[in-house]
Amino acid sequence: MDNDKIQVDILGLSPTPAPGGGGYALILKEIGGERRLPIIIGSFEAQHIALELEGIKPPRPLTHDLIRNIIEQLGFSISYVYINELRDGTFFAKIKLDVGSIDEIDSRPSDAIALALKFAVPIYVSDDVMNEVAFIPDKENDEEGPEEDIFKQSESGEVQLETADPYTRKINKLQTDLKSAIDGEDYEKAASIRDEIKRLEISR
Repeated sequence: MDNDKIQVDILGLSPTPAPGGGGYALILKEIGGERRLPIIIGSFEAQHIALELEGIKPPRPLTHDLIRNIIEQLGFSISYVYINELRDGTFFAKIKLDVGSIDEIDSRPSDAIALALKFAVPIYVSDDVMNEVAFIPDKENDEEGPEEDIFKQSESGEVQLETADPYTRKINKLQTDLKSAIDGEDYEKAASIRDEIKRLEISR
């Protein structure tokens, strides 16, 4: 991985007073560092990301589920996503498939991050973008508890989402997929997922 790609994780998701309403602030946190990167996304994309973080499986495939299914049916996967540029106040992102012959695919950051969660792959941000936009919170105003999956809704309707570490998210996703495979009586897939969970737990 290039030195200018900084790995981040999702720290929080909450409403923002964007013009016209309906906007959400997705906060990314530098792994191994203190910097935070806020990205404003739409409520539709925020809902997809929140559902995935909570491990909630909708009864019918949503847009990002459909994209994941198409990629997997074609025999591909995603290696990582990369927020590579900030231009005129707009973030740009790339999606890298696990195929060397295919270049990084242009994407909105919200779609790229939603797919990163679907495939449980790393999220990276350009060092230039981090240097330009990221901030370091005041210590006294930044009392973080242990990282775990929590979906909170206040009396005012504000949504706050604290996320688990990547290992826990991966395990949660596999357990959700395992349950779906068993419910669908796809026992061969269930056995494969169970083996992957065991491998992850052993390597922890």
